[in-house]
Amino acid sequence: MSAAPAWSAAVLTVSDGVAAGSREDRSGPALAAALTDAGFGVLAHEVVSDDPAAVAEALRGLCARAALVCATGGTGLGPRDRTPEAARTVIDREVPGLAEAMRVVGREQTPMADLSRSLAGAAGASLVLCLPGSTTGATQSLAAVVEVLPHALTLLAGETEHHHGPAPGAGHAEPGRPSPPGRPTPPEAPS
Repeated sequence: MSAAPAWSAAVLTVSDGVAAGSREDRSGPALAAALTDAGFGVLAHEVVSDDPAAVAEALRGLCARAALVCATGGTGLGPRDRTPEAARTVIDREVPGLAEAMRVVGREQTPMADLSRSLAGAAGASLVLCLPGSTTGATQSLAAVVEVLPHALTLLAGETEHHHGPAPGAGHAEPGRPSPPGRPTPPEAPS
């Protein structure tokens, strides 16, 4: 018997073509599978057109049901790509570090990742991720942040007590001692 998923999730595919039935949805099912593999319980997978009002309404409905809502599509520069704008009407606070992390990973694969307008934000106790519409872009973006999502969701759920020390390599070194990789060494303390 397997353990119940720790967190609920929902997927929203944003695409005029998929909504009209003229294009196959590949990124939505791929995200649902990746979320399931990461231990999330996927409660819903919906499809809407690129209409910002429809996207916002769907996001609101999914946020009422799931802790994590992943929207795929509508984050590029096409004339109908308005998912981030629709999400901004739903979220309370942006979480720019998540979107930055997603772009960094994407940039390792293609310079086109710099054109992504991916967005992450809190909507009440839910976290919304606006991911690229390509299967590769969506799954790589999710993989870039999936490790920190349980902590983010715990914080959004109101559990803000820190029960453990900093992650390995985190924090600051004592003066005169080497810092963890990627962190500046602090100056010597005056004697």
